[in-house]
Order: sequence, then structure tokens, then C-alpha cells
Amino acid sequence: MRFRVLGTVEIAVDGVPVAGTAPRHRAVLAYLLLNAGQLVSAERIIDAMWGPTPPDTARAQIHAAVTAIRRALRSVQVEGLLETKSAAGYVVRPGLGDFDLAEFDALVALGHARATDDPRGAAQALRTALGLWRGEALADVAADYVAGTRARLGEKRIATIERLIEVELTLGRHRDIIDELADHAVANPLRERLHAQLVLALYRSGRQADALGAARTFRAQLAERQGLDPGRAFLALEQAVLRDDPSLALPEQRSPNTDHTPEPPRSDNAPKTIDGPPVASDRTGAAHRRQTPPTSPPNFLPYDIPDFAGRVAELDQLTAPRTDDTRAPNVVVLDGMAGIGKTTLAVHTAHRMTDRFPDGGLFIDLQGHTPGSRPIDPGAALELLLRQLGIPADRIPMPDADRGAMWRAELATRALVVVLDNAVDAEQIWPLLPGASPSLLLITSRRRLLDLDGAQAISLDLLSSVDAIALFGRIVGERAAAEPQDVLDVLRLCGFLPLAVRIAAARLHHRPRWSVAYLASRLRDQQHRLAELSTADRGVAAAFALSYEYLTPDQQRVFRLLGLHPGRDIDPRATAALADISDRAAEEHLEELLDAHMSAQHEPGRYTQHDLLREFARATAAATEPLADREAATTRLFEHYLYHARAAVDLLYPYNTDARTPLPEPTRPIAPFRDTAAAAAWLAAERANLVSTTATAAHCAWPLRVSDLADTLRVYLDGNSRHSDAAILHEAALQAARRAHDRDAEGRALTDLGWTAWRRGDYPVAEELSRQAVELCGATGMDREEARAWNTLGNVAARRRGFESAREYYAKALELAHGSDNRVGQAHVLGNLGVILDLCGLPADADDHLNRALTLHRELGNRHGEALVLNYIGLVHRRGGNLEQAMRHHRQSAELYAAQNNHSDRAAALNGLGETARAAGDRAGALDEHAAALRLAEENGNQPERARAAEGLARAHRDLGNLDLARHHAEQALTGWSTLRVPEADDVRAFLEELG
Repeated sequence: MRFRVLGTVEIAVDGVPVAGTAPRHRAVLAYLLLNAGQLVSAERIIDAMWGPTPPDTARAQIHAAVTAIRRALRSVQVEGLLETKSAAGYVVRPGLGDFDLAEFDALVALGHARATDDPRGAAQALRTALGLWRGEALADVAADYVAGTRARLGEKRIATIERLIEVELTLGRHRDIIDELADHAVANPLRERLHAQLVLALYRSGRQADALGAARTFRAQLAERQGLDPGRAFLALEQAVLRDDPSLALPEQRSPNTDHTPEPPRSDNAPKTIDGPPVASDRTGAAHRRQTPPTSPPNFLPYDIPDFAGRVAELDQLTAPRTDDTRAPNVVVLDGMAGIGKTTLAVHTAHRMTDRFPDGGLFIDLQGHTPGSRPIDPGAALELLLRQLGIPADRIPMPDADRGAMWRAELATRALVVVLDNAVDAEQIWPLLPGASPSLLLITSRRRLLDLDGAQAISLDLLSSVDAIALFGRIVGERAAAEPQDVLDVLRLCGFLPLAVRIAAARLHHRPRWSVAYLASRLRDQQHRLAELSTADRGVAAAFALSYEYLTPDQQRVFRLLGLHPGRDIDPRATAALADISDRAAEEHLEELLDAHMSAQHEPGRYTQHDLLREFARATAAATEPLADREAATTRLFEHYLYHARAAVDLLYPYNTDARTPLPEPTRPIAPFRDTAAAAAWLAAERANLVSTTATAAHCAWPLRVSDLADTLRVYLDGNSRHSDAAILHEAALQAARRAHDRDAEGRALTDLGWTAWRRGDYPVAEELSRQAVELCGATGMDREEARAWNTLGNVAARRRGFESAREYYAKALELAHGSDNRVGQAHVLGNLGVILDLCGLPADADDHLNRALTLHRELGNRHGEALVLNYIGLVHRRGGNLEQAMRHHRQSAELYAAQNNHSDRAAALNGLGETARAAGDRAGALDEHAAALRLAEENGNQPERARAAEGLARAHRDLGNLDLARHHAEQALTGWSTLRVPEADDVRAFLEELG
């Protein structure tokens, strides 16, 4: 059995992949294998799989993946390779020779060790290592970590190929490897070492002309794609081939007097270098320009940084040949937020395009966002551009209109590449545009130049993780490769903003005692992150400040206040509340900020900010806005969310309105929802904001109605199985209530937290919190909340098979619900009590309670409660042997849950169908229903139903004689029930003993 990641990710036996794992499962397996022998926490796996935005079901999906991997391993009789270390995480320990990447690394190390004393053995080891590759690494999986890892493994592979070729050339096998080497060169057109090896192999095979042709091909490709010339070593090799230098022969073929370093002939005026040949005459740079006669084309392009990385799609778009035959100039606008790399890309593109525009390259900084300077007016810009063309100052006319005419006349027949950097607006650019010209104009601006008709606009986004890793690595060097996970942490903290990445990498490069992990720890300090991302000459905050200064006062105020918003995005209506302006004005300001790249938009109507820009806005607000104004803005935002959430929940759950705490009249108008679909859509869009706003409000120094929002959202979050969000919300409400000494709010929060713990399967916590709630609510006379707490205690007791205690607790809950005229509570408790009465041997009483509960839920319009009781009736019918009735009620329950998109609770109905099918002798049907229940339970984090589904699968497989599968699912069930600490664990242990 072997684990394979050098190609598709597989568990293979005798070269045949083992079935049973989906791509997501294999992505988890690959990540564990890449960290073989190390304990990997679930949090780290989640981060690797989804990055900064994992789904709510992330932990359940990881558990499902580990389960699937273990199932696949067991199918080939392999046990114990994948271990779970309690809550700490997972560790995989492949045996010696069982993991292709580990074998690859070992063979490469062996090849390096043998290269000097045993080159034949080295070549064999390296070829064997490369033979383990079956294509691109991690070829069939997708996850956040994959792209960077795939790039690093690909680099290891190509470096090994180069080392193998080097050894083969040393052995004199140049003729044997030419075809292979040519294929590698074609696949890696910019890999200088490979192409140099091809040139040398061709030359040693007596093919001097082909060698020179290969060198020319590489030079052309490098110039075309990167705008660069080859390095000194390649140029020296090319010159040596050209003059048939004997030093290129194998050592045993050289004459004794041959110098081993090829040296081209020097002329007296060739610029000297410390080592290597003179600077090539066709390279651009200061040395070349100093020697260039005055008649040569002007080149005023700034320095093109050698560590440029990424932007492949943008470069392809910028450098693509024009397909039209128009004489209009090619005008391209690069816009984007401060620090996104607009100027860097424009300059890099201009250097790459000089061969297509032989009449020169011009550059001007229009100072649209330059500290201490006003934007250059078009007339002054025209004078500078004309001077760069070599026109004497005394020939340049004074009127701006005449200067523009001269500029257009000069460009009419010239093919120039012109960079107009840092434009403030379209008005500044219009006079600088030529008429008919074969030239290319690259314009950069922090604003979207919407009024520049006819221009091609390219809005730059953040760097991809692959490009950011490449940029960071080129600046930092080997330390980046040694700490790949910490590099990703740094890049995330930099928000993948090029300027931030450059500054962070430069700081690390100049501090040799720092590790990447240490840099990441400094950047995690949110209060000082912007200070960390600055140097003496530049900084992220300084770049943002320049953009901020060009906003109008009203735009600046909205921008500052957006920094107070604790969520990830915001709509115009919430912005209006935050800034105390109209909805229309808020939308206009948001759109203006979007045009200025001071905000972003990922979907229509919703706006967000880059993390670093949000920190800048927050810091600017703290320094500018009085504390009272900040508190007032935050209060308006919270009340906006509270009142709109109440309106949406009242529309969706009208049967429960009397259970919610009354609210005073709002201070701002509340826009009504047109229907239930609109209300549900708003809650879905704002759920994360509602939770984060509540959690933030709980820590405010001034009172906010946190308890009211938690009370409002309780039924929505519970009905949609958002129990993790509910836990955060109710904990915030509890803390706020205790700080305010509000005993009623504290009682509600304890009741809600107890119920949420029950729903999450944390029964000890549910019991403890519910007992606290019973005591507090009993003392304060909150009968409705006390009834709910007793109901939770009844649920916990029932789960532990304490049926008499459960019956007692439910009776108390029902009495309190009647006394407080709580019909919703009565319906729920009647249903629960009906199930317990059946278990206590009172089927007639059970039927009466269940039918009363069903009737009451239907009268109230509580479809969730109706589905719950239908499922209960199905359970009672199954226990009574009425299988047809049981199947009908479970099916109705499942359909109702599906109609409400409540997939977590639907798992309970499907498990009921599975148990009924098995009781009817339909084992195949049982397998189908339990498998569907297991999938829903895993996706939604429903621990009890997941264990129940696994047990159902185990028993159905046992009935069918599939004992291995029965054992596997029984072990899953035992793990689940044991975690929940319920009696079902003993049932499964006995079942496993029966299996033997």
C-alpha cells in the first residue's frame, strides 16, 4: 500500500487506487501527508482547506474526511496509520517506502550525496526519484493550501531535473539526453539553467549552429515574456559557443592549457564587471544610456524591479497585440487601491513592450496622490513630455492648447510607450491623449476614470496566494521556503496587498535574526499592524492617507465611520444609519468610495473594505471623531440591525411574536420587508453581521440592547441550525446582562444558552446552564423562561434514559407554560411529554399528548414544530409495530424540514425512515436513508443524529452480512455516542461484542 501525491492524490495497492474517497477527502489526506509524523490540529486543517473564510460546517467536513480516509484504509486491511490525538488533532504515519514524496526526497538526497564520487549512482537515484512523478502534484484536489504547495513541489521537481542533467553531462551522455532536455526546455521556457544545459549538450554533440539557435530562442522568449536579458553566465556560455571555446569540452577532452572559464574578447570601451563577460550591448539600463549617442530613442522609464512577481493575466492582457486596424492610440488605465502595485505593473509592462515601440519610452508622475504636492496641471505635464522627446524649451509654445497640438503632432508618427502615472482624474488626462498614433499609453490612478471614454480599464485586485508567495520568496530568499505555513500567515495579515507584502518581506530580509513566524506574531498585533507595515520612506498607512485626503469631507466621514462597523460587509441602509444620513446619500457615498478604491464590492448592493484599509479607517475615526459621536454612530447601527431583524423575524415566525421582548419606538424609520422571501434573504445576508455586531456591542462601555437582539434572533438561528452563531449571541447577551445587573435578561440568556448546548449535543453544559436558569427565573417570576429551562432539562434526562425524571421536568414545564399562556411552549412540551409517556408504557396518553401538540402547532402556523411532532409520532408508531403509519409520518416530517431548508433536523426524520425500513425488513432502504441522514448530520454538525445514522448503518450492514462495514460504522457510532456520554454507547459496545 502506498500514499501518492506526486500526481493525483491516491491510496494505491499494487498501483491500483483505492476507491471510496472524494476530492475533498483526498485534499485533507494530502495535507496530513505533507505534514507526516506531525500532529496537525483541526483548526490548522480548516485554515489550510478554506483559508480565512471557512464554512460553518468546516469541522464536520474535516471529521467526515478523516472518517472516509479511515474507511478506505480499512478496506485494504490497514489500521492505525491515521491517529486521532484526542482534541489535539490528527497525525498520519506512513511506513518506510509507503509515501512517494518521502521516497522522492530520500532519493534526491542520495543523488546529491553521490554526485561527486559516484555520478552514475547519482544519476540512477535522481532518475528513479523523477520516475515517481505521475503528472502535476496534487493534480485532482482543490483547497486553499494547494496552489502554493503545488508550486513548491513543482520547483523541487524541476530543480531535480536540472541536477540530473548536470550529472548526465558530467558523464558525457550529452547525445543521449538532447531529446529529453529539449522537451524540458519547451515546458519551462524561462528556466535559464535548463536552456543553458541544452545549449551545452547540443554544442558537445557537434551541433554548434543548433546550440546558438537554442540560445537565441531563449533570449527571445525571455525578452518577450519578462522584458529581460539572460544572466551573465548564460551570455558567457553563448559567447563561448560562438567562438568554439575549448573550455566547453568535457574535462578529459580539454588541452592542458585550456582555461576552464569561457571569456569573450573584451574591447577597451566595454563596461567591466567583477566577474563574467561585459554587459551585453542590447541591455537597457543606466550603463547603456550613458554610452548611447544622442540620436538614440529616448528612454525615461524608471527602474524595473527585478523581483516582480505574478500579474500573469494582467500582463497577457496588456501585452496582447492589437487586432484592430484603427489609428487610435492604445490607451489603458490601471486603477486600484493604494499599494496594489499599479505603477510597478505599468513600468514592468512598458519595459517589456519597448521592442514593439521602438521610438522610446516616456514616464511622468502626474502627482495625483503625492504627499506635499498638488497634481500637475496638463500644460506643465505636456511641457515635460515634449522635453523628454528632445524638443528644446525655446521651441515649446506657451499656450496649453498649442502644446497639446505639438504633442499630438509629435506622436502621430512615433511608436512610443508612455506611462502617465498617478493621475488624479480624467480631466487631467484628456489633454495628454494623442490623436492618431501607433503609441501605447499606460495610465495609473487610484480612482476609476469613468469619464475617459475609449480607454481600456483594468482594475487591479489583490495578489493571489501563489503570486504573493512568489513575491515574498524573491525578496526574503531561503527563509521563506523553510517556513511555508508562517509565510501564508504573514501574507494573510498583509491582506495580500503588494505594498504590504513588500514592506513585510523587506523588514524580514534586513533582520537576519527574525524568523517568518516572529514577523507574523508582530503583525498579529492589530493595534500596531499598520506601524509594522511602514519604513522610513513608505508605509501602507501613508499610502492610504493620501487617498483619504482626496475625498470630500462627507466622503471622509462615511469612510471613517465604516471603520466602526464590526462586520465584513455593509449595505447602504446600514450605512445610512451609521452616518445618520438618507439611504440615497449613503449609496452615493459608497459608490464614490468604490470609485476611489476606498471600498470594494463583491456583490451588488454590498460593500466591504480591505482589512488594512478598515484598520486605517478605524484608527482615523478614533483620532478624528469625538467619542460621543462614535458611540452615537455605533448605537444607530446596532438599533438598525435590531429593529430590522425584529421586523424580519416577526414576518417569518408570527406565531412567536408575543414571546419576544417588546421594543420601544425606533429613532429612525424601519423599511418594511415586502414578503417572507425578502425577510429571509435579509437575515441570510446579514447573519454574520448581526452576530459580530452583537458580540462587539456586548463589550461597549455604554448600554445597548444586546439581550433584545439575542432574543429576536433565537428562533431564526435555532430553526436554521445555526447553533454556533446562537452560542456566540447568547453568551454576549449573558455578559451584557450581568454587567448591567439585568436579572431578567440574564435569565433569558441562561435559558437560551442551555437550549443551544442541548442542540449542540453538550448535555452536561445544557444541564448546568438550565439549572441556573430555573433557579434565577423562578426567583424573578419569569414563568415563560423557567418553562423553557425545565423543558431542556427534560430533554437531557430523556437522552440519558432517565424517563421518570424527564416526565417530571416536562410536567413542570407544561404547568408553567399553561400559567403564562405560552401556547408555543405548551405545544413543544406536549410533544416531548408524549414521547416519554410512550416510553413509560402509556401509549394512549402518548397519542393524546402528541395529537394535541400537532394540532396546536398547526393552529399556530409553526411548521418547524409540526415537523418535529410528526417525527415523534413516527417513532411511537414504529415502537408500536405500526410501520406503515411510522413511514408516512417520518416522510411528512422529512418533507416539511426540506421545505424549510432545515437539513440538520431533517437528518432525524431520515434516521426515523431508516429505522422503520429496517424494522420492515428493507435493509437496502435502511442503508439509503441512514446514509443520507449521515451526510446531512455531518454537513450540519448534528452530533446525535450522526451517531444515530452510523449505528443504523452498522445494524443494517450486519443484517446483510457485511460484517466489516458493520464494524466500521459501529465504531463510528461508538465514538459519537461516547463523546455525547449517553447510554447508546453501551448498546453499541454490546453490538460490537456480538460482531466479534
